[in-house]
Formats: sequence, C-alpha cells, structure tokens
Amino acid sequence: MITSFERRFAARRAELEWLYMELYGDRARLQELEGRMLAFWRARSDALRRLDTRREKQPDWYCSGSMLGMTMYTHLFAGDLCGVWEKLDYLQEQGVTYLHLMPLLKMPHPDNDGGYAVEDFNQVDPALGSNEDLGRLTAAMRRRGMSLCLDFVINHTADTHEWAVRAKAGEQEYIDRYICFDDPAIPAEMEKTIPDVFPETAPGSFLYVPQMGKYVCSSFHPYQWDLNYKNPVVFNEMTASMLRLANLGVEVLRIDAVPYLWKEMGTTCRNLPKVHTIMRMIRLITETVCPAVILKGEVVMAPQELAAYFGPAEKPECHLLYNASTMAIQWSALASADVRCLKRQLDELHSLPAHCRFVNYLRCHDDIGWGLNEEYEKTLGIDPVRHKRYLYEFYEGSFPGSFARGERYNYNPATQDARTCGTTASLCGIEKGGFEGDEAQVSLGIQRDLLMHAAMMCMAGFPMLSSGDEIGQVNGYEYHSDPALAHDSRNLHRTPFNWANAARRTQLGTVQQRIWDGLRRLETLRAKEPCFGAGSTVSTWDTHNNAVLSLVRRAAEGQMVCLFNFSGQPQTARLEQLGGRYQDKLTGQSADLPGCAEYPLAPYQYALLARLG
Repeated sequence: MITSFERRFAARRAELEWLYMELYGDRARLQELEGRMLAFWRARSDALRRLDTRREKQPDWYCSGSMLGMTMYTHLFAGDLCGVWEKLDYLQEQGVTYLHLMPLLKMPHPDNDGGYAVEDFNQVDPALGSNEDLGRLTAAMRRRGMSLCLDFVINHTADTHEWAVRAKAGEQEYIDRYICFDDPAIPAEMEKTIPDVFPETAPGSFLYVPQMGKYVCSSFHPYQWDLNYKNPVVFNEMTASMLRLANLGVEVLRIDAVPYLWKEMGTTCRNLPKVHTIMRMIRLITETVCPAVILKGEVVMAPQELAAYFGPAEKPECHLLYNASTMAIQWSALASADVRCLKRQLDELHSLPAHCRFVNYLRCHDDIGWGLNEEYEKTLGIDPVRHKRYLYEFYEGSFPGSFARGERYNYNPATQDARTCGTTASLCGIEKGGFEGDEAQVSLGIQRDLLMHAAMMCMAGFPMLSSGDEIGQVNGYEYHSDPALAHDSRNLHRTPFNWANAARRTQLGTVQQRIWDGLRRLETLRAKEPCFGAGSTVSTWDTHNNAVLSLVRRAAEGQMVCLFNFSGQPQTARLEQLGGRYQDKLTGQSADLPGCAEYPLAPYQYALLARLG
C-alpha cells in the first residue's frame, strides 16, 4: 500500500528535482536530500502524522477567526520551557491558539542578538531547557488546541557555530559554507550596492577574519556570518534542521530574514529571484514530510513587494507574512489622528491575491521602524522627513503634548532617521497617566490601547499579541543600569513578565482587568462571528473624515462595518453604503441606519456594526 509520504512526494517530486538541479546541478546531493526527507517522515510520531492528515484536509486552519497569537521570550515569561508548560492554563484563559516563542536554540552568551545568533540549530539552549522539554511542551499544547511557532534563523549562524569554528581553523569544506573572499576589492564593490541593516551600530556587510585571512559576509552583526546558499550542503543541512524541529512538534516555522538568502554582485542582495527558488523548495519539502507545518516569512518590505514571497497560488511559498508596514502606519495614524495613509496601505494589501495572508500585530520584540510610504505622504502635503521626526519624538514623549513614553533606537543624525521602542501601554499613554496619578489620562490610555488592538484584530489576517500587552505592561527602565543591556534600547520592552500584575486581571477597575476584559470581548467576538472566518473578505469604506477608519468584513452569512476613531476628539463618520438595521456587537445596541448615515464616535471609540437580516 502506498504511504502518505509516497503519495505526497509523487505530487511534488518533479518540481523539487527540477528546481534543485537548476540551482545546484548536483544529483548526488539531491538524492541525499530525498533520503533525509524519507528518514524524517519515518521518524515522525503517530500523533504528528495524525495532525498531518487533519491539516491536509483543512489547509486553511490558520485562517480561522479563533486564531489568536502571542509572542514572548521564554525566559522573560516563565524562566524556561518547563515554566511555559506550567503557565499554559494562563495562556488558554486568554484564548491563545498560536504561541511564538522567541529564539531558543543554542546560542552564545552574551552576544546573541536576542537569540538570532545560533550556535546549534539542532539543540535547545541549555539555559531554556532541552529538546525533550520542547517535545513535551508541544505535545501539551496540541492537546489544548495550541500551535507552537519557533524562529528558524535561515540566513546566518553565530560565529561560534561549529561550522564557523572549523572555517576559522582553515577547513575548506566549512569555509565554503559561508560567503568568503580573499580579495578585499570584491566586498568593497559589493558594499556599494548593499544597504546597511544597522548603519550606526554595525555598518558594512563584510568583516575581515584574521584566523582565516578572508573577508566574510555579515549582513547583521559581526558575530553573525551569512550562509552560502550557492552550496547545496548548506541547503540540505539547514533543511534537515527545520525538519528536526518539525518532528519535535513545532507547527509554525518563522523563517528569519528571508529576502537576504541570495547574494549577487551589483545588486542590493535583497529579494533576488533565487530566494524564491529556495523558499519554494522548502515549501515542497515540508508539504511532503510534515504538511501540518506552515511557513511564516519575516519579510519587512512594502506591500507591492510582499506578494512575491507568497508565490503564485499554484506554486506557493510562505503561508504567512508579518504585516510590519501596517503596524508602523497604524501608530502613525494614532499620533497624527489621520488615517489616510493607513487606509491607503490597507487598500494595497486588500488588492493582493486571496492566498496572501498576514499576521497582524502592534508590538513585538523589535522596534517600530518608520518605513512609511513617502511618495504618498507627499501627495497629502506631508513632509516625510519632518513627519518621521515628529513620530519618534512623539513616541519618546519629547514632543509637546505627547501622551506617549518610549525611547529612540538606531538614531542617525545624518539622515535624522530613528526607530521607536516601548510597550503598547506606554506608547498609548497609560504609563504617563499612571506616573502622574491622573486617572483621566489612564482611562484615555486604556481606550487608545483597546482601539489599537480592535483595529488590528479587524484587519485581514489573524492577530498576535505581545506578551504583557494583555495586562497593560509598561516599559522597564532597569536595563539602563545593566552594562550587557544598556546599549540596546529595545530592552525597554523586553522585560520580565509581571505575574503580580497579571493576578490583578480579575480585580474590578484595575488597569489589568479593563484591558484584559476589553481584549477578551474582541477575541471572543472574532471567534464566533462568521465575518472573521476563513472565507471572509475585508475592504475599506470612505468615512469622509480623516480621523476615522472604516473596515468592512463580509462573509456569506453577513456583513460587519468596523469603525475606529483615531482622534482624541468626538468625530462623525459619514457612510454612504449602509442602509439597514445594524447592531453594535460590543454594546448590543441596535439601530436602523439610512443609506447615507452619519455615525457619531466618542474620542478613541471603536464600533463593530453587524448587519441584521
């Protein structure tokens, strides 16, 4: 009898072999890869094979309205993987179905870029647990209907990785696994067209390694060496490491820094065609060995550049991408009380093919990079440089009248560019109001916080919370006194989870209870309303008010009009397409609205209007 592996591989083998041979022309390495695929399938547990079968029958499982993500650092949330296992009740209470644990594979200490410098792709970092702990955690999560997402740092290794150590020792096999040159003229020429990732803290894309006498490509930090994907050994080994994680029960692989995977002289070394060859092969391999697993790409690009990373519907690559641009523009809308750029961004995303699906979020482990659509800003009479400066000054709290508290990251005095750090609660004004003992400010901060989450939850895709946001956790400034952390202002929001504050989520009137309950109302609504289901569509309506965003969600069962006032002043939305009886699903109030209705909104109010009948 034909096995599930044989059935799936038969449907994909021809394309995989064609792509592999086109890229590498190495039949022996291809056969090695195929042998490993079979071995990893055989090693998959019965429970994971059952999950594979279910997911094949429901390939859009991650598009359900009940999907709710949360991202966190293991050690900050619960110490280690066993601690996370002990806190699953808490996560289930929140309704989390998708948990993204930040990088936890073996890493050097202290220089590891938050875990993105990996020393061993096949082993959990001992400080966080063991592979066995990871397997137990994923099994416990599956029993609760939760999926685990882990980062896979595909572009580079730590310079303490075994391959790098052996390369430094002069072993040619391992030198060939990195992008190395003897002649400094070649890196110098390439750097003319490669943009710096960290122009202030880590300028340049190459470094000289005296032990090797060579120049090594290092796109990010000097202790992270870029891998050479022109070498089929690298592809085979990295693919094997991904499949090992899949066999430990990881259901979502966050593929880090996808656009950087292929380097060519005379280009930006971003978004090159062979990147898509690599990602398509990875998709074919995972669909064959472990179809329960989906791929989430870290692609921080403009909307028009994102579709390529999903691939065409008939030959897909990533299942999901981050909605990073919308996150930044949403914060811009809040600071300026102007949703025009946000509406334009969403309209561009809505124009993408139906299989292009996103993870939406407000905050994560990283900064807010103000990569806005400058050409569109100019058409609105907005000076992009002044606006960007306004935003990082506003969110650090130095702009007069700002309600926010945050810090700059990677400030460049030459370009006046900077990014922003801070938790959602602090950036929304809860910290400032609490510090000043002003309950009115705190209440407005909570309303802004819930408005931002509500808008994010109503966008196309599924929402992901940043751990601590569900209880309004504010910035932590203690890192300034820690020499190992003080140089990186992202540590402002990378703080230990406050379990004492979490316990206050059940105490009526506390900040924690008001935010927790507000989010739960939104999350419960998403889970039960058909307009948030897998087959729903999303578009925007014109509100004739620059401060009010309207998102319209449609499904076969009905329609929901979602309104968001990004202003601290009362506003009115004029909606020409309504006409009918609507109920605000948040308040329960119903009203007959004419075809051209004016709908009043209080400061920072949001309304989710479902059409009745």
